[in-house]
Amino acid sequence: MFNIVKKEIEWGHDTLSLETGKVARQADGCVIATYGETSVMAAVTYAKQPKPGQDFFPLTVHYNEKYYAAGKVPGGFFKREARPTEKETLTSRLIDRPIRPLFVEGFKNEVLVICTVLSHDLENDPDMVAMIAASAALTISGAPFMGPIAGARVGFVDGDYILNPSVDDMQDLKNNPEQRLDLVVAGTKDAVMMVESEAYELTESEMLGAVKFGHEQMQPVLDLIIDLAEAAAKEPMDFQAPDYSAILARVSELGEQKMRDAYAITDKQERTHAVSAAKDAIKAELSEDELGDSNLGTALKKLESKVLRGDVVKNGKRIDGRALDTVRPIVSEVGLLPRTHGSALFTRGETQGLVVTTLGTGDDEQFIDALHGNFKSNFLLHYNFPPYSVGEVGRFGPPGRREIGHGKLAWRALQAVLPSATDFPYTIRLVSEITESNGSSSMASVCGGSLSMMDAGVPLKAPVAGVAMGLVMESDGEYAVLTDILGDEDHLGDMDFKVAGTEAGITSLQMDIKIAGITPDIMEKALDQAKAGRIHILAEMAKALTEASSFSEHAPKIETMQIPTDKIREVIGSGGKVIREIVEMSGAKVDINDEGIIKIASNVQESIQKAYDMIHSIVAEPEEGKVYKGKVVKIVDFGAFVNFFGKRDGLVHVSQIENRRLNHPSDVLKEGQDVWVKLLGFDDRGKVRLAMKMVNQETGEEEAASEDAE
Repeated sequence: MFNIVKKEIEWGHDTLSLETGKVARQADGCVIATYGETSVMAAVTYAKQPKPGQDFFPLTVHYNEKYYAAGKVPGGFFKREARPTEKETLTSRLIDRPIRPLFVEGFKNEVLVICTVLSHDLENDPDMVAMIAASAALTISGAPFMGPIAGARVGFVDGDYILNPSVDDMQDLKNNPEQRLDLVVAGTKDAVMMVESEAYELTESEMLGAVKFGHEQMQPVLDLIIDLAEAAAKEPMDFQAPDYSAILARVSELGEQKMRDAYAITDKQERTHAVSAAKDAIKAELSEDELGDSNLGTALKKLESKVLRGDVVKNGKRIDGRALDTVRPIVSEVGLLPRTHGSALFTRGETQGLVVTTLGTGDDEQFIDALHGNFKSNFLLHYNFPPYSVGEVGRFGPPGRREIGHGKLAWRALQAVLPSATDFPYTIRLVSEITESNGSSSMASVCGGSLSMMDAGVPLKAPVAGVAMGLVMESDGEYAVLTDILGDEDHLGDMDFKVAGTEAGITSLQMDIKIAGITPDIMEKALDQAKAGRIHILAEMAKALTEASSFSEHAPKIETMQIPTDKIREVIGSGGKVIREIVEMSGAKVDINDEGIIKIASNVQESIQKAYDMIHSIVAEPEEGKVYKGKVVKIVDFGAFVNFFGKRDGLVHVSQIENRRLNHPSDVLKEGQDVWVKLLGFDDRGKVRLAMKMVNQETGEEEAASEDAE
């Protein structure tokens, strides 16, 4: 009934196996990849015919995490997996990016890749397993896929690269000083296709070494996929790339000069209109048959690409007139918005980001329900890309995959320089509103985010800047690396290579390749050129701000205090009674964790101090010989009981009330009266002994007792 094929190898610290032929047999390709006890099923289907008139490649990748994989029930009201989590969206993009360029040019049939996490051992992250499963499923499906690819995760500890570090090792790198890198690399046998990373000020050579290490370590996986395909692959689809040389020659003849004239315009909006007019002029001279050619759109795009790319490689001339390694003019401003906690407007050429910082308390932390456990995040970055930023009328709604991906890239770049939660006990939310875009708005978010946080008073370890690099490579091997690419250079180029970091090193690196990969030499040149660009941008940012500003008066003030863990119960009280009373009486927010760290937050310093004093009175021990203010709670024949230290009571003996003989304590005291008392000590049974007679009841100052005291 089943024609099962299974291959496996020892890879790193676990066994990696690939199996096909048992599950989802009606899919064009289905592979279950298992690493350790983490299993992901990838199922591939593709349309056998393209949709008429379609001039783009409709590839869709979905990565789904099922809570049953980790023996969990989903949170929330419906108890069912619903909209994709941020992790699922980012992993879907992670798989899409390296496989998309490897389909045969001209293939426009719809392709659907669905990766489902079936089992998670809480040690091996399913994202790399999913990428390997997807590559294997595509390789055996018969689709015109020029793979396979493989992926690997790389860590960096004490100068050594680590293959596939555990989920725990990669969790919250900011608080794990030993781990300085979380890098994912994907590639083919000969070249790297994609890099995504979070780093802690690594040098260019260390980052390049991590990419090389990951590419070397994935080679056995590529061999494993090929081994599986040799035993289980379907007959390859009989696909012939369409020949559009005739229509390309025709549109080139009619409009190459018009297109060159359009691309000679440096202003983006004018250039866009001129390119559109050039296309209309070309179409106006075509016959009905030529207008009906399904490859017309491809031919026009090829003409654009030829015009833009040729001048760059041959003449070192870019469409806005810049040299290959020049960054566009930069203007940085801070403190634009009067009521926000921090704000910055970062403008680089025709790309602009308005980035706003909000400081919150522990209540504002984001609760994340993940397969490997629940945790909180105190740093949030949300990126928005409205249609007006590119002068268009378009969809406006919830963030799409691109916005989530760009936001996460900026998040990775900035979190490496954040202060520790103990030094700066705030939740930080950044919102990047892209108000103009012509190339690398994610890097503008990094630069603006760094300035905005400093404007809000966040003590960053160092400012962070980012720059996007591009590549144009001709068929003869000649190439040019471009600094600070424009939107057109990204769209028609061969590489999108984003590098962010401080003056000391790289904090994030993301690379996407549209050709069959690049060599280490090209990567090294791009990294060196990016460093020069980054240092230049940091210098331009410094004209606006170089260190954290004073705190906004509108931001909440937070103080922390540490109490013994055995006192936590006393501060919270039965059913939370005590902590609610502290909050109500002080007006401050109070948050306490399992380690005994208490955060007290309020816009009013007096409220913080009152809550602090109330908590201190509960957890601190009274000191012998000190004077305290108390309240008489009970009067008896032999003295008065005084509540003097939080909930602590002590006895003032009748002989210790005044420097004279009293018939009864009620002669001078009454219940509810405020008094000053000195702690004399403790009796043999641990009872508190207090005295009043040597303390001035007006000032609370201790004074010498008179000689006639009895």
